[in-house]
Amino acid sequence: MTRLHDEALVADLHNDLILLVDHFDHRGRPDYFGDFWLPELRAGGVNVQVLPVYIDEQFQSEGALRRTLLLIERIHRLAEQYPQLVVCRTGSDIARAVADGRIALVIALEGAHALGQDPELIRTMERVGVRVVSLAHMGRTLLADGSGVDDSSCGGLTPQGLEVLAEMERLGIVYDLSHLGIAGVEDVLEHASRPLLATHSACRAVTDIHRNLTDAQLKGVADLGGVIGVAAAIPPFIDPGRPTAARVVDHIEHLASVASIDAIALGPDFVDDYYQEVYGGWAIPGMEVTWEDSEIRRPSDLPRITEEMAARGFTDTDITKVLGGNAMRVLDEVMGIPAATSAP
Repeated sequence: MTRLHDEALVADLHNDLILLVDHFDHRGRPDYFGDFWLPELRAGGVNVQVLPVYIDEQFQSEGALRRTLLLIERIHRLAEQYPQLVVCRTGSDIARAVADGRIALVIALEGAHALGQDPELIRTMERVGVRVVSLAHMGRTLLADGSGVDDSSCGGLTPQGLEVLAEMERLGIVYDLSHLGIAGVEDVLEHASRPLLATHSACRAVTDIHRNLTDAQLKGVADLGGVIGVAAAIPPFIDPGRPTAARVVDHIEHLASVASIDAIALGPDFVDDYYQEVYGGWAIPGMEVTWEDSEIRRPSDLPRITEEMAARGFTDTDITKVLGGNAMRVLDEVMGIPAATSAP
């Protein structure tokens, strides 16, 4: 680990590790987090970890709310099990955790399937500690359409989805644009009034795939004071042929040129181990590249991004912004801070 990386605050805006932790919990391996993920997070210098609760397809109807609450409870129990962790509800909580040498956990919902079409349930999620929410995944929910249905049938946020957005802003829950379809992104950028996140996306101008954001969308996020977490661990988002640390920094450079260095963060999306362990691997249709081809597969690989940025002449100040400073600015301003009491 480089000196700069070691000394910087590092925030990862998207890691699906709780799915694997839960998977192994039910298979007699309760120390999996301590055996694998805790050393990895420490080796990668991660101080702040956003933990998305994703609902697999088999739970996305009647079982979505129950499955969501069970995974949220698993995150809280993980923090009770490991004193090195703490679930945080505000930016001040994160600052205290980092000062104490602990890893700050932020609970997120990826897809919000648990809400169904009931906006009031966002208040329940706030009570149990959820602080970041996206309203869709690849497909269609009762609140919004995901980028996987970006065709003539794709809609934006439903009336209930707009209600949820307004309530999230009121409560101090950070909106997550990643996975939202084109029309939904436009709706959010039109109606949002507080900084938001795209926790794990990249630049469509660099790699043309539906999950990446256009230059106009990137600028729209930046204009709201928001931040885009570069999905460094997903090969097709970065480059389906050469998913290297250098290509990750190509996305960072493009983001800086069309938006701002202040709008860039890291949201690697470390899913490889989950799909390898649970499903026996994950093929990408039409692409020969595999996750094994990527240089950024685990948290311990994150210093490679710092090294590449330094080699390209990024200043120490700009590198520390990308590693965690920008993400912390948004979390500190919005997370757990009701809109009525937020700074103008």
